[in-house]
Amino acid sequence: MSHPTSLPELPVLLKRCEGALAAADELFAHAKERANARFRGADGRIDAAAAERDQFAFHGLAWLATYCEALRQLRHWAGECAAPGELETAILACGYGEYLAQISGGIAMSQVEIVRPGDLGIAEEAQTAFRENADVRALASLAAPARARIADLIADSADTGAFGDPGLDETMSMVRDQFRRFAEERVAPHAHEWHLRDELIPMDIIEEMAELGVFGLTIPEEYGGLEMGKMAMCVVSEELSRGYIGVGSLGTRSEIAAELILGGGTEEQKRQWLPKIASGEILPTAVFTEPNTGSDLASLRTRAVRDGDAYRITGNKTWITHAARADVMTLLARTDPDEPGYRGLSMFLAEKPRGSEETPFPAPGMSGSEIEVLGYRGMKEYELAFDNFTVPAANLLGGREGNGFKQLMTTFESARIQTAARALGVAQSALEIGLRYARERIQFAKPIYAFPRVSGKIAWMAVETMIARQLTYFSAREKDCGRRCDLEAGMAKLLAARVAWSNADNALQIHGGNGFALEYPISRILCDARILNIFEGAGEIQAQVIARRLLD
Repeated sequence: MSHPTSLPELPVLLKRCEGALAAADELFAHAKERANARFRGADGRIDAAAAERDQFAFHGLAWLATYCEALRQLRHWAGECAAPGELETAILACGYGEYLAQISGGIAMSQVEIVRPGDLGIAEEAQTAFRENADVRALASLAAPARARIADLIADSADTGAFGDPGLDETMSMVRDQFRRFAEERVAPHAHEWHLRDELIPMDIIEEMAELGVFGLTIPEEYGGLEMGKMAMCVVSEELSRGYIGVGSLGTRSEIAAELILGGGTEEQKRQWLPKIASGEILPTAVFTEPNTGSDLASLRTRAVRDGDAYRITGNKTWITHAARADVMTLLARTDPDEPGYRGLSMFLAEKPRGSEETPFPAPGMSGSEIEVLGYRGMKEYELAFDNFTVPAANLLGGREGNGFKQLMTTFESARIQTAARALGVAQSALEIGLRYARERIQFAKPIYAFPRVSGKIAWMAVETMIARQLTYFSAREKDCGRRCDLEAGMAKLLAARVAWSNADNALQIHGGNGFALEYPISRILCDARILNIFEGAGEIQAQVIARRLLD
């Protein structure tokens, strides 16, 4: 299976990567210059109409920037590994070789949308200079031999988890090991049955997660949390999602609620709600989306009308995760019907009784129905209807109307980092299941892993999962350092979601016809992976946000 071409030693390779990254950055600078000329109006602002007319190129800029940042973080990872070995060297070579080739020849924004340098208005001479750069050419030639060598090196890794040093410090490695054991022992053996039966994740699993501190990971100690930061959130979310995305996503609603309260709540609200969220005593859910609005939150119509010491909520919400079991809803509603767009919105901490299978929504003024879904089933999705549902005025987040969207914006960075981490878990699960099957499935008198188009797929899964992991970890570290990271978080979510789907799709292909059978877990993983490019900002919305931010 080995390829005859040998790989350079790591110091030589790192030097090559440095030169190639500089060339990629120069190409991006050229693309950005052309985008500024193309998408700015006479007033110097982004011309929204022009960006919409040529959305393909506008979003393509976001993908090119994401690739450049991903390469930067991959090189940083390889250079900082405590003891990089042959596998880490091969991952670096393969990642750079393949991504550089894609930058030159075309980046897949989706299965049917390939953005090429010419689409971004990059001049032919700039394209030629990039392709002919000595470091770019040298690395591009290493992609195939590096992929083959990775296939050799990870051939026995399905049961050992040896897919490259993730680059974690001692503390984060301990966290990773703890939650990997929990996922393998308490989650993975049961996940597929929960999915097939479309069951809620058992409460004893949630209670064990609470005891492990999942719901208070990032909450400050003074409010009952562990105050471990977003990096810990990433590691935990990835490992739990590797077991089952539903379990990995249980902490998302607590993360969003805590972030909202920390960023926009009064001190009284912080002391009332945060310790209960951290301990798992109460389970939150996010109630933002409405029918026919999707990502267009400025069009929300659900009304909150002040009535003495309470608000009366009337309207409809959809795609509300874990709504029946939740004890409190972070609910976005319009308090000022005369204020257009985002400015008339307010956020509420709306309490409700926890529902059961028999009576999911026992609260007066509130009803709901389940939305049947392909995957991501462990918490269930609901449509909700409110008819004069009562919320105490004291539960208006921050005590002032009109700040709801501004408060919600403070959660976007963390939510996208956490979604990227969940995507990593799904991607890793697909990689490991695909490898295990390829080693066990015998065809033509040998394991199908012996065939290069099978082992090559799996090797690339390992490489691209590591690329997405390092970009996600980088965004988390930026957040933990108190630096603005909406751009990096968006890039991490954009790339990791694509990697999760690609890994799942390829792992199913490796299973052949068996992958199409419901009894095989890869069928569930494929369904679970598909949602990642939709929620927390669909891929198209994410690219739009990144491109606007790049041109700010």
